[in-house]
Amino acid sequence: MKALRYVAVGQAPEVVEIPIPTPGPGQVLLKVTAGGVCHSDDYVMSLPEKDYLEQGYPLPMTLGHEGAGIVHEMGEGVDSTLKVGDAVAVYGPWGCGRCHNCSEGKENYCTNAAAEGIRPPGLGSQGSMAEYMIVDDARHLVPLGDLDPVKNVSLTDAGLTPYHAIKRSLPKLGAGTVAVVIGTGGLGHVGIQILKALSGATVIALDVSDEKLKLATHVGADHVVISDADAAATIRALTNGLGADAVFDFVGAQPTIALATSVAAIEGDVTIVGIGGGSLDYGFGSIAYDVAVRIPYWGSRSELIEVLDLARAGKIDVEVVEYSLDDGPNAYADLAASTIRGRAVIVP
Repeated sequence: MKALRYVAVGQAPEVVEIPIPTPGPGQVLLKVTAGGVCHSDDYVMSLPEKDYLEQGYPLPMTLGHEGAGIVHEMGEGVDSTLKVGDAVAVYGPWGCGRCHNCSEGKENYCTNAAAEGIRPPGLGSQGSMAEYMIVDDARHLVPLGDLDPVKNVSLTDAGLTPYHAIKRSLPKLGAGTVAVVIGTGGLGHVGIQILKALSGATVIALDVSDEKLKLATHVGADHVVISDADAAATIRALTNGLGADAVFDFVGAQPTIALATSVAAIEGDVTIVGIGGGSLDYGFGSIAYDVAVRIPYWGSRSELIEVLDLARAGKIDVEVVEYSLDDGPNAYADLAASTIRGRAVIVP
């Protein structure tokens, strides 16, 4: 089969031929229908060799932690209602299945994963950028039903991650409140739609790209602002000087984190979702009183089901650019160049 793999540190991923894997006990083999391209992949491939190996990433590694497919074969002992031929989405943050958090479906916060070497597909385990992939356990598969896998595969991360981040702040986002979204690309444009579907907040969206701000307007942002030196003052003006009740930073770079904390209102939330390498100096007087700062990771299995239900209801829609598997390396080049509007999806 063909697979898009990271084969050497510092080099672009390559399409190679490898054997179709065989599912072991408890595992499920999917015939992949779509795999999403994410900045997390780009982040991993940008690591120096020492950091890459110390963090336990294998070489070669099939990319892709957003996956959808058709159940093709099940290993011995799979205890599930799944059947061969079922259309499914892959829940990516795999955990042990035994700890307290996993028992609640919060495998994104598994307390045993690191010690047991359990890694997400495409971020340590072999991923979805291939014609077939192994899923370690049937519990990590969620029915996709009649949802288009190409249009919706990115919801497994680009939908689930903002949904989890936003859900924690919903008590602060009733009528008359303001939410700020920084970065309106793959995750941010979905986050805007989630905010409009679930909250009463006015949404202010920021980006450095006019094209991405057009997308933000298209998906429901009430105001769009160029993210420049005047952005904080513009947000203050739009909020009558009070600031935003919740700020979601889908970039996570030093300038965006500084912007996020500077516009948060008293008792507001600042949620840093992006992995842009920034950090926060946080002390008395550096931020409004009683602001909560959070750094969430992915989301729970039940939240993925809820995200897919929002898609079925027509509440969220991912802007997608399709690439063939053979053209996969170009998808990552375009991602690095920030020329993708929405989310890139590779279709085997």
